[in-house]
Amino acid sequence: MMYSSRRKPVLYFKEERRFLSGRCTIYKLFGLCMVLLLVSLLWLQLSCSGEMSTPLHGDRRPPQQQQQQQQQPPCPPAGDRASLADDPSWGPHRLALIIPFRERFDELMVFVPFMHTFLNKKKIRHKIIVINQVDHYRFNRASLINVGYLESGNDTDYLAMHDVDLLPLNEALDYGFPVEGPFHVASPELHPLYHYKTYVGGILLLTKKHYHACNGMSNRFWGWGREDDEFYRRLRKAELQLFRPSGITTGYKTFLHIHDSAWRKRDQKRVAAQKQFKVDQEGGLTNLRYQVESRQEVTISGAPCTVINTKLECDQDHTPWCLLA
Repeated sequence: MMYSSRRKPVLYFKEERRFLSGRCTIYKLFGLCMVLLLVSLLWLQLSCSGEMSTPLHGDRRPPQQQQQQQQQPPCPPAGDRASLADDPSWGPHRLALIIPFRERFDELMVFVPFMHTFLNKKKIRHKIIVINQVDHYRFNRASLINVGYLESGNDTDYLAMHDVDLLPLNEALDYGFPVEGPFHVASPELHPLYHYKTYVGGILLLTKKHYHACNGMSNRFWGWGREDDEFYRRLRKAELQLFRPSGITTGYKTFLHIHDSAWRKRDQKRVAAQKQFKVDQEGGLTNLRYQVESRQEVTISGAPCTVINTKLECDQDHTPWCLLA
């Protein structure tokens, strides 16, 4: 159906001169409106698939980002995007897909419809929650995930801590309820960048009960990195068995990493007190401080998601490295 809908405007263009000739009647005006409507639909479809994404005055972005855009998956078919994300016949469990987020709109526009379609194909009941950090402190991925856990509601019973720039390409990957214990989808054997044994970042599934048993994640890590290494030690302290995928043969091509490090620099500044490899005994859900500025239900290419604009609070006496300076 999508193929035929994209072809119809071309037929109208071929008949344009004959259509507009002669006296203008109400029927011809109606037909002209239909032509304009179909042209608008064609433009939206091409914009979604990236066929009209080239700027009028040339692409001034770095070559790495131009190449990366070509690798991005196309928008899924409209029928898949519009399908339900909460069909009760799919099972009793419902996933809260938590995305810690700040100013990564290009990735988000690809991620939300892609993951919505991916999870629907696997019949995973889900809701996508974007925790958007809107304060002026440095990015804090762990605190945003803590906010996502607390704001996800009682209609979900497990969560995915999911990076916005990592897309699963292998449909054999399991996003189901991790009944046996935390399940690291983006395992070191599959992640395109990080291969050390204690890595638990990228995509991690765990029940809300297990997340609460860990007291969430540490709030000490402002800037990029290290928070997932500390969380690995929380899992061990809570005596939770970590599981990883088996039988996946696609190796480092299992995921598509759509972050362009040359175009989007990461905040990697660290201070001595933040370079810790032991469990933060005091921090977590119990000392999280934040304010929800607004909550919006939005749709991206037919895929629903919830955006929670969040202001984190920082105790500058305790973690002075939260400041952007």
